[in-house]
Amino acid sequence: MSTQGIKTVLHPVTDLAAAKAVYTVLLGIEPQADSPYYVGYDAGGQHIGLVPNSGTTAPVAYWEVADIHGKLAEVTAAGAKVNEEPKNVGNGRLVATFTDADGNVLGLLQD
Repeated sequence: MSTQGIKTVLHPVTDLAAAKAVYTVLLGIEPQADSPYYVGYDAGGQHIGLVPNSGTTAPVAYWEVADIHGKLAEVTAAGAKVNEEPKNVGNGRLVATFTDADGNVLGLLQD
């Protein structure tokens, strides 16, 4: 089962307003989503999200897949460990995270 590539990268931030100022200048566009709990940009075919108080300390890349449950089963059979089971985050979008053998957190996303 193939993936469609990295489509979304979520960055944990401690100061959403300060991060928003930097990313807006970096990307050269205003955010498409702007709320107290999430700021998101669509730039260059990717979605860049800023997530305050997410509990993570590093960005998480989300690989877009057609079947999140199937792909999660494949990566766990290959040795990955599930962090977050698939959950609906709105508008039918499902996300899940897992950890590879070296402790890297990776995400899956299904629209």
